[in-house]
Amino acid sequence: MSVPAIHIDQRLRQTAERLPSRPAIRCGETTFTYAELEAAVSRLAAKLSESTGPGAVIGVANILDPAFAVAYYAILRSGNTVVILNPLQSERILTHVLQAAEAGLAFVTDEMRARLSGGDTELVPVAAALEPSQVTAGKPRRTKAEPPACVLFTSGTTGLPKGVLLSHRNLVANAAQTARAHRLSANSLTVNHLPAYHLMHLNSAVWAGATQVLCTDPDPVVATRLAGQVQATHYYSLPVRLARLARDARLRELRLDTVRAVLSGGAALPPAAASALTDQFGVPVMQGYGLAETSPLTHCDEPPWPRYGSVGPPVAGTECRIVDVGTGAVLPAGEKGEVQVRGPQVMLGYLDPAQPSPVDAEGWLSTGDIGRVDDEGYLFLVDRIKDVFKYDNHLVAPAEIEAVLAGHPGVADCVVVDTPDPLHGGVANALVVPRSADVGAAGITEFVNARVPEFQHLARVVLTDSIPRGPGGKTRRGQLRDFFREPAASD
Repeated sequence: MSVPAIHIDQRLRQTAERLPSRPAIRCGETTFTYAELEAAVSRLAAKLSESTGPGAVIGVANILDPAFAVAYYAILRSGNTVVILNPLQSERILTHVLQAAEAGLAFVTDEMRARLSGGDTELVPVAAALEPSQVTAGKPRRTKAEPPACVLFTSGTTGLPKGVLLSHRNLVANAAQTARAHRLSANSLTVNHLPAYHLMHLNSAVWAGATQVLCTDPDPVVATRLAGQVQATHYYSLPVRLARLARDARLRELRLDTVRAVLSGGAALPPAAASALTDQFGVPVMQGYGLAETSPLTHCDEPPWPRYGSVGPPVAGTECRIVDVGTGAVLPAGEKGEVQVRGPQVMLGYLDPAQPSPVDAEGWLSTGDIGRVDDEGYLFLVDRIKDVFKYDNHLVAPAEIEAVLAGHPGVADCVVVDTPDPLHGGVANALVVPRSADVGAAGITEFVNARVPEFQHLARVVLTDSIPRGPGGKTRRGQLRDFFREPAASD
């Protein structure tokens, strides 16, 4: 794959020159054409160049709003490094991100500003991106001689988030890869129904010249109706929202006559939910895979009909292989091991130089995920390396047990975690949200254990009203083990 030698903000300028009157972003009653978006970016970039100069580190909250797009591209155009701030993160995490990146200035929401006041970073409203005169001078903490374009922090599911350094080449490559994988063009109209504005969706749409419609209402039915009203071609959402839509009683009232694909990412979407949505809308529900360390996309299902359970083949210019967790030996198709990827979207490295790099001398990134690849190169994820455990000498993946649990008609939601066992090393336990009061733990245990091998048997099931999840819908298994420290009589 040939990666153009340009900065990612230059692609916005190219698209604005090619399609000046094409709507770029719509949010509620607000619409920016590509020419208007380009002009707003240039105005803010000039202000930032004047107030901070090039080489500073500037944060921006990735809210689902045109102001984020303006701030993001303007920070890059002014020669500064952009740090992406997730407004859904806790004060502790946001403080860590700002301090670790040494951000001198940050565009944040009013709510974030109230939580983060008193720190070393100059905080300005993200809405000020549209009114550059409101931007005050930040504290220009200089980066290295060749600063990265972007610092994107990991989700932090296993500890404090790590800062990932991405170059303009990384961002440009992944914008082109995503646009190609999703089949975006200047005729595309995407509906973005995620709680935050992800770089992948913004950059790929700008790369293709597509129109983005942002839906800030968390109700998936509202977003689906909007997609129908605006005659969208692509509908982006989270697995947790799509799973909720698949179970919603209003689903039968909905249509997506112009949408070519529903796209899901961030976590696994249950096959039953994907099937229910495909049956209703008559379009594929596609899943992708990636990491902060890969800008992020590495794999994507292929339309028109994806393979359920798979995240698809590698995107253009990307290689994938499976290696033995213990020895690192490359495994043949069909065998489970750690997923490794290589391509132009792989990060420069981590912000903290003391953090060990998962990229080897040949450019292979060890993802920390367990999976297998079929004979045609389609990747099937099994679990995280840090989530799998051993029962005797068997490697147990909680996600495989969760797939069986999800097939129980009385299970609305579930997660499987391991606890230490003096005889076998580790055993599986399940936290389950029942659909009704007459669903019992004993019946669920019997259902699962009759369908899995002995090393995957559930030792215990605990019923609960809800399962704690992170902002992207991911579960943090390590934090859920507390549910199994109480006496079994509480089940």
